Amino acid sequence: MRYLAQNPWVDSTKMAIQGQSWGGYQVAHLITRTNMYAAAWSGAPVVNMTSAYGGIRWQSGMSRQFQYERTQSRIGKTLWEDRDLYIENSPLFFLDRVTTPVAIMHNDHDGAVPWYQGIEMFTALRRLQKPVWLLNYNGDEHNLMKRQNRKDIQIRQAQFFDHFLKGKPAVRWIEHGVPAKDKGIDWGFD
Repeated sequence: MRYLAQNPWVDSTKMAIQGQSWGGYQVAHLITRTNMYAAAWSGAPVVNMTSAYGGIRWQSGMSRQFQYERTQSRIGKTLWEDRDLYIENSPLFFLDRVTTPVAIMHNDHDGAVPWYQGIEMFTALRRLQKPVWLLNYNGDEHNLMKRQNRKDIQIRQAQFFDHFLKGKPAVRWIEHGVPAKDKGIDWGFD
């Protein structure tokens, strides 16, 4: 990002970051380490490796421990062999450092990453009074499968980044949210 910011066509104060799944984790991690982003979007992130370690993949029933010990997360040890490494790599424990406005998308039928990970991130950031939004597409998966939800998220991402990067006015869902009781009735786009 610093390299890109050297270009005359880049406004270094208006850069953003977006990622899904492992990329969602990376976004969550990076915003605890730097304030260089004007906005962030984190999809299906793992934020607490200590709680995710003990979980299962809902669709297969497979323990999630393997991915921390042997694959994607690359920790290489059990939680009990190196607890500090799990904490160090868990954004949850460093969310007090976040200054970047962040939208989180995590769905209740996610079979890969337990959706309570997104809830942990959201509730922690809310508790810390940080700028955060949570989107949950009920009945949808890790990656959005329903066409209506794919369309919805594209609209919301554009509105979110237009507001924080281009200075456009915040639409209602950004400014005030949409109460759970109004979900599916009032989209908050205006």
